[in-house]
Amino acid sequence: MAVRKLYGIVGSTDTIRALSSLFEHELEFEFIPLDLKAKATHHNNDPILSLNPFGQLLVFQDDDLTLFESRTIMRFISHEYAKPGEEQVYLVPKQQGIAATWIDVEDHQFDPPASKLRQELVDKPRSGLPTDENVVAEEEAKLIEVLDVYEERLSNSKYLGGDRFTSADLTHLPNLYYLMDASVTKQLFYERPHVRAWCNTIMSRHAWIKVVEMVQKIVD
Repeated sequence: MAVRKLYGIVGSTDTIRALSSLFEHELEFEFIPLDLKAKATHHNNDPILSLNPFGQLLVFQDDDLTLFESRTIMRFISHEYAKPGEEQVYLVPKQQGIAATWIDVEDHQFDPPASKLRQELVDKPRSGLPTDENVVAEEEAKLIEVLDVYEERLSNSKYLGGDRFTSADLTHLPNLYYLMDASVTKQLFYERPHVRAWCNTIMSRHAWIKVVEMVQKIVD
């Protein structure tokens, strides 16, 4: 049996993305939560940090394979451990090309404004820091443009990547976890009917509910 370990910071979107993929594929693994302070206090020769050449606190080990970068981990799991009948990748190249496109769209178009909004609306208040309303307004405008494209796409397809749930949808869950909890940004998703339906569908998946329960249990 493969020995799988995931090292990560519990509340980080990268860790949540990797956890989501692991739970979706019903894989057994050991989760080793790391402290954000570890990066600042550990030396570069620390055995954990040394697993990631960039010193970032997210590492996935599967026997003799070591991966970092959450989207790489997600892609590997979806290909290596595809569940028959519930694959999160397509075997037909053209179909997979479409799904892969939307994974990249999340990375380059959705994540930048979503991450900045999360920092301003979630991270800063939790740390007792003031929200920069100018940044919020600027990033909201960017996210609105992205969501308008999503609304058009989802008016013709139940999921972003095609006719079934794929990694193209899963990769959005970490930021949705935070943005759907903030009334300002939740409204942006809910005033678009197809985006709203998509959010409700992917966030009601059994695997995602397990991820949320796990994260909240550790954080609390």
